[in-house]
Amino acid sequence: MSVDIIKSDKISEGASVIYICSSVAQLEKAQLSEKELVYIRNKKELNADADLFVFDRLGLVAAVLFRREKDTLYEQMEVLRRKGARLLDKLKEELIDEVFLADLSDEPSMLLALAEGIMLAAYQFSKYKTEKKEPYTLHLNVVDNKISSQEINELKLVVEAVFLSRDLVNEPVSTLNAEKLGQIILEAARNYGFEAEVFNKKKIEALKMGGLLAVNQGSIDPPTFSVLEWKPENARNKKPVVLVGKGVVFDTGGTNLKTPPGSLDTMKSDMGGAAAVIGALTAIAANKLPVYVIGLIPATDNRIGGNAIVPGDIITMHSGTTVEIMNTDAEGRLILADALSFSKKYEPQLVIDLATLTGSAVMAIGSHGTVAMGTATEEVKQSLSIAGEKVCERLAWFPFWKDYDDALKSEVADMKNIGGREAGAITAGKFLSRFIDAPWIHLDIAGPAFLEKKEHYKGIGGTGVGVRLLYHFLKDSLA
Repeated sequence: MSVDIIKSDKISEGASVIYICSSVAQLEKAQLSEKELVYIRNKKELNADADLFVFDRLGLVAAVLFRREKDTLYEQMEVLRRKGARLLDKLKEELIDEVFLADLSDEPSMLLALAEGIMLAAYQFSKYKTEKKEPYTLHLNVVDNKISSQEINELKLVVEAVFLSRDLVNEPVSTLNAEKLGQIILEAARNYGFEAEVFNKKKIEALKMGGLLAVNQGSIDPPTFSVLEWKPENARNKKPVVLVGKGVVFDTGGTNLKTPPGSLDTMKSDMGGAAAVIGALTAIAANKLPVYVIGLIPATDNRIGGNAIVPGDIITMHSGTTVEIMNTDAEGRLILADALSFSKKYEPQLVIDLATLTGSAVMAIGSHGTVAMGTATEEVKQSLSIAGEKVCERLAWFPFWKDYDDALKSEVADMKNIGGREAGAITAGKFLSRFIDAPWIHLDIAGPAFLEKKEHYKGIGGTGVGVRLLYHFLKDSLA
C-alpha cells in the first residue's frame, strides 16, 4: 500500500477522523456523537491512563488519542508514531482510503508525529511476491493551520528517503551487488539533484585502498567506492560534513565463516550504513537543506573463495598503515578505514560513520538504540543525541578511553584488525579512530538496522535507521 498526505482546511462531513487531545474537555470541538463522548468520559474516570479510543461507524472510523503530558515532548511524539501504526492496521482492515488528522491540544508536532507513524508503518517490500494485491492508497488529510504545506511535503520526502534505505537493505545480494549499488546511487543523484561518482576497481586500486581490496579478494564481483555530494550555493557550512556508510552487501564472515549457520540469514543487511547515507543524502537534497554534505560508500561482499584473505595476512591500507588480519569477519572496519582516510582530502568539519559493525553492540543494547562513540565535541554529541531523541533513534554513548588501544597492538604490523572478546564495539571504534584526524562520530547500528520481528512502525527487515537521525541533526544544527 501507499500513503499520500496533504494539508486540508477542514474535516469533511461524514469522514473518518483521528483526533489528538490532552483532555476530555477538548473533545467538545470534535465531531463525535454524545454517546461516544459519554463513553470516553466514563472510561477515563475508570482509568485515567486510557489513551486510545476507536469507534466503528459503518465503514468509517473515529479515533481519539490522548497525549501523555507527564512524558517529555519527544516521548509523546514516539507514542503517537506507534499508535499511528496501530491505527493503520484498523484503517486497512476497514478498507478506509481517506482519513483526517486533527490536533485539539495545540501542539502541531504531535500531529506530524502521528502522520509519520502511519506513513512509516505503511512500508512493504513485496516486489518478489508473485501474488499481487490490489493497489491501495490511504489519503491522509492534515487539518491544522499551524502546519504548513512545506512541512507536510518535507515529512513526505523524508519518509520516501527512509523507504529507499529500507528497500536497499531488503534487496538480496543476487540483485544488489556493489556495482548495482553504485548504479542506484547514480540514479538517486539524478532523481534528487545531488552529485555522485562511482569509482571502479581500477580507480580503487590506483587509490591504494588496501582494506576494501582485501575484503573483496574472495568475491567474483568487483568493489565500488561511491562519492555523493550535496553543495548548495546557500550552504551554511564552508567545510563539509562527511557521512561514511559501510557497504558490505553480503557478509559470510569470509574465512572466519559466521556461526551458527543461521546467523547468515540476515547478512544482506550488512550494508545498512551505506543505505542510511544514501537515504540521508536523498532526504537532504530533496528538501534542499542549506548544508554542505558529502557521502562516502565503500562497497563489496565478503565471501569465501578465490584468493580470500585469511588470518595472519598483513595488508596496507589507503593511509599507508599496515594491518594484521586476525579475523576476516572484522571486515567492515577495513573498508570503513579506507573511506575515513580518504575523507581527509575534504578537510571536513565533522565526519560521521554508520555501520552494522559488531555483535557486541547488539548484545549491549539490543535493537532499541545505536552505540555511539568518537572524538567530536560534547556540543556535537549532545546535538546528535537530541536529534536521536526527536525521532526515537536513540544513542548510547560508550567510553573511548585510551586503555582500549592496547587491544589492537600487533607484533608484526602497525595494528591488528580486532581486539579480544571484551569491549568489542569499543575496540572496533578504536580501530577506526586511527584513520581519521577530523572531529568524528562512529555509530554502530548493528542492533536497530534490521529486525526479524515487527516493532510498531518498523516492520520486519530493514528499518532505514540513521536517515531521520542524520537529516534532523544536520537540519537543526547547521541549517
